[in-house]
Formats: sequence, structure tokens, C-alpha cells
Amino acid sequence: MKETLRRAGLAMAQLGKGAGLALVSYLFMALLLFTAFVTLLVVGAAVLPETVQLLRRTAGFKRRLAGTWTGRPVPEAYAPLTGDVRERVTAALKDPGTWRDLRWLFVHFVYGLVLLYVAMPLFVLGALVDGVWCGLLRQRAVLLPLVAGLADLDARWSRVLLTPSPDARRSAELAERVEELTVTRAGAVAAHGAELRRIERDLHDGTQARLVSLSMRLGLARRAFDKDPDAARRLLDDAQDQAEEALTELRHVVRGIHPPILTDRGLAGAVRALAAGSGLDVTVAAEGVEDPAGEAVRAPAAVEAAAYFVVAEALTNAAKHSGSARAFVDLSRAAGALRVVVRDEGRGGADDAGGSGLLGMRRRVAALDGTLELTSPVGGPTVIEVELPCAW
Repeated sequence: MKETLRRAGLAMAQLGKGAGLALVSYLFMALLLFTAFVTLLVVGAAVLPETVQLLRRTAGFKRRLAGTWTGRPVPEAYAPLTGDVRERVTAALKDPGTWRDLRWLFVHFVYGLVLLYVAMPLFVLGALVDGVWCGLLRQRAVLLPLVAGLADLDARWSRVLLTPSPDARRSAELAERVEELTVTRAGAVAAHGAELRRIERDLHDGTQARLVSLSMRLGLARRAFDKDPDAARRLLDDAQDQAEEALTELRHVVRGIHPPILTDRGLAGAVRALAAGSGLDVTVAAEGVEDPAGEAVRAPAAVEAAAYFVVAEALTNAAKHSGSARAFVDLSRAAGALRVVVRDEGRGGADDAGGSGLLGMRRRVAALDGTLELTSPVGGPTVIEVELPCAW
């Protein structure tokens, strides 16, 4: 009897929340009329997307109520409302989820209240009748389970009204995916532009300046060759030094575009070279990225380059900011993906706003439709996990 009464009480609470939401729905109808009026006047069209967002949150609250009661979440699918006012209004009106939520809103206003009005006297009567029926006669409760049945009915109707159709779910997922790719493309374009500016700056400020100096020294050496061979020889020595420095800077620029060591030794070998020159005691594990004979198992060049630069940036950050003398790099081959994990035992506290290059790493990974997760509580450790989709 206690369990039956407890469940009936929970059902009353569930129905009470639904009835409260039904009363909110009544007020929402007035808001809908106002929104329709100002939208028809055009000048108030910006109100429509905001009203739709509020409607989505209201329907989402009912989904959570129904999901909590039944133990099965109620799915949702909405087209994103982005862009200028016209685009947002068009997306809101064309989204099947808007009309589905409106249908639920009007129907729920009726059944949300009716079920509560039926359940209230039933609960009071059931507490009296079933109290005697179960307590004295030791029989199974009859009326109180009906209250829980009404809550089940409320959740079932809400699920039917709020569950999107398969086509609507696919359409919403496609729209969300398009929005995600749009953001990713914008990030990739920004990263590409920043990389081009960096290369241009390195070439202009470094290599180009040294080549100009080299040309001037060669010209001076040629003029001084007949009159002062010793001075010409010194100028030629300086010119050779300038040429070597220019070559060094060119190699540095080339490594920033696509490190030659990746082509020669593969990702595992290139990461080991990074580890050796990082100044940290770095342990590198490469499971599935190279065969037992030590030969590299190659991922696509763009994927290898992204993974290489992620490791390079992460190790640089660890050496500069973590305060740790050790780091760990794990390269592993997953189904249709390359996984990279970089961990240090330093002080932690890393974030995207800290100027540590994490934003650039995220953009580089997102450009390949990959994911980057950062875990860095204060006190450490800092763990960067990257997954890059690729075909092996």
C-alpha cells in the first residue's frame, strides 16, 4: 500500500506540473497572437524567432517531464535559427518542429488540465477506498493505480505529439550539420589566412631581408675584387654566412607548412624527433601507427600534418607553462580515425583564452572534421585528446 500511495503521489505531482504548464500554454497563446500581429506588420518580424525559441524551451520542459516519468527520453529535432532576421523568420516558419510544438501546445492545454481534474478526486477517493480495501481486507489497490495510469497517459500523449518524424529528424540533423560545417569552414579559412600572413611575414622580415643583404655583399665584393682582394674575400665570407642563414630560415618556413620529416619518417618518427628536441622527458607510444618492424603506417598527409602540429604545440605549451619535466604522447589507430593524446603532469589551468595556441589547434582539427578535448584542472594534469577521422 505504501508503494502504491507513493507512486500515486508522484503521479499527482507529475500531473500538477503538466497542468501548470497547460496554464502557461494559455498565456502563451496570447503571446502567439501578439507575435502574429506584429509579424504581419513586418516591423516586428524579429519577435517571431524569439517566440519560437521560447516555444521550443516550453516544449523541451514537457519532453523532460515525460522522459523523467517514463525513463525514456523524448527526442527533439529543430532547425537552427541563425543568420539575419529574414533568414531566422524563414527558418522558424519552415521548420516542422515549430508547427509540431504549436499542435502540442493547443492540445496539451486541454488534456493537461482535464487529466489533473480527473486525478484529484480519484486520488482522494482512492486514498480512502484503497486504504480500507488494502489495509483491512488485504486486497490489491484499485483506484490509486489509476492515478499513475493517468500520468502514464499524459506522458504517452506528450511523446506522440512531441516526437519528430524520421524525416524531420534527418532534416534537422542535416541543417545542424550544415551550420557546424559553416562554422568549421569559417575557422579553417581564418586559420589559413593567419598561416599565410605568418609565412609572408617570415619571408619578408627574415629570408627576404637576408637575400637583399646577400645581394648587396656580392655586389660590393665584385667591385672590390680587383682593388682589394682581402676585402672582397671578407665580403664573400659574409655573403656565405648570409646564404646559410637564409637557407636555415627557409627550412623553418617550410617546416611550418609541411615538415619534411613527416614525409621521410612518418608521423611516429616525426613525433619522436619533436620529443627529442622539446627539452622535456617525453614518452612516445605509437600503437597501430607503425608496424612491428618500425615501418610507418601512413595516414593521409593532411591528417598527419594536423596531428604533428597538435603535438608540437602541446609540447611547446608544456615546456613553457606547465612546470613539468615530463610529458606523454600516445598515437593510436582507431576505427576510421587517428587518436592523439598529449599529457603532462604540470600545474594545469590551461584554457582557450590563455594565449597558448589552443584556439589554433582547435581550428586545425575542426578543419578536418575532428574533435579536440582539453582537460586541465588547476593543479594538473593537462590532457589534450584529439581524434581525426581518416581512412587507413
